[in-house]
Amino acid sequence: MKPLNFSNKWIKTVIHLIIWVIIFTLPFILYQNNDHPRHQLTDSEMNLFRYIAIGTDFLWVAAFYLNAFVLMPRLAQKKNITLYFFSVIVLFLGCIFLHFLLFVFVVDGHAFSFINAVQFNMAPFLLSVAISSIWQMWTEKQQAEKWMMQKHQETLKTELSFLRSQISPHFVLNVLNNIVALVRMKSENLEPTVMKLSALMQYMLYETNEEKVQLKSETEYLQSYIDLQQQRFGKKLQLHTDISTDNDWYEIEPMLLIPFVENAFKHGIGLIDHPQIDISLKAGNQKLKFTVRNRYNPDSTEIKDRTSGIGLVNVKRRLKLLYGKDHDLMIVQQDGWFIVSLTLNLRT
Repeated sequence: MKPLNFSNKWIKTVIHLIIWVIIFTLPFILYQNNDHPRHQLTDSEMNLFRYIAIGTDFLWVAAFYLNAFVLMPRLAQKKNITLYFFSVIVLFLGCIFLHFLLFVFVVDGHAFSFINAVQFNMAPFLLSVAISSIWQMWTEKQQAEKWMMQKHQETLKTELSFLRSQISPHFVLNVLNNIVALVRMKSENLEPTVMKLSALMQYMLYETNEEKVQLKSETEYLQSYIDLQQQRFGKKLQLHTDISTDNDWYEIEPMLLIPFVENAFKHGIGLIDHPQIDISLKAGNQKLKFTVRNRYNPDSTEIKDRTSGIGLVNVKRRLKLLYGKDHDLMIVQQDGWFIVSLTLNLRT
């Protein structure tokens, strides 16, 4: 069950109204149960005493907010408990004095009883102070949680930005290595390869700054990367791709899928007989199913470079931070195949 948002102004207003209904009716309940000889008072005198009770209610309003916004934050929450209780006593005596002035101004012919005034006003005063203390502590807790949430969100943004900055140079390094290979082979595909790289760089520099991108843009980026790799390896590699979606307006975190494909090309070719990579992306019914399979040599003694593994480690972290329970990632190695299977819940 979702907790109430006490920062909502309507909820706060309703809660304050409930508080004041309780506090304002308490003296009348106590007065009805009092042994005061009401039969000795005339109806007009009874009305005067009611006016005094109603006027005194506004003292509890002042006591409530003075305690909540002055005494609690400046004394109690700063561990100055002795001075806080002394201030509460002074506040109560001040309320009694104002009650006395109201009594003298309204009632004529009756002596003011300090004992009766204390008995009549003690319960609503203590209730006002207690509720205002609880209210203030709860409000401080809500503000602290809100601040922590904002801090967590800022930390999350910073961490995601850092993770992206790690992935981007890694990817660019691999593509530049591809271009170097094409230059050495004096391939006719060099120019279109450079153009594709230019388009990829534009995507990385300008579109990946957004929190989400359209799935269409991400799949085009993915396909361009696959084309670049296909140009490099040619017939040496058996490459099968199947990318389809029922809605191009789905949104996804930018550069989220490329590390899996990048990893397949990096470790699925090398010292492997008949290298093969299968890439499948299906998006429909607000779900994305992405699978990357590549053959690998379990007996390979290939020495990993410094950047090896950065992509997969980072993408796991990003998935955890961004999608939480809205994703399912499985990475297995079986029968000479390295298989990555990812399922995401998508939104338009």
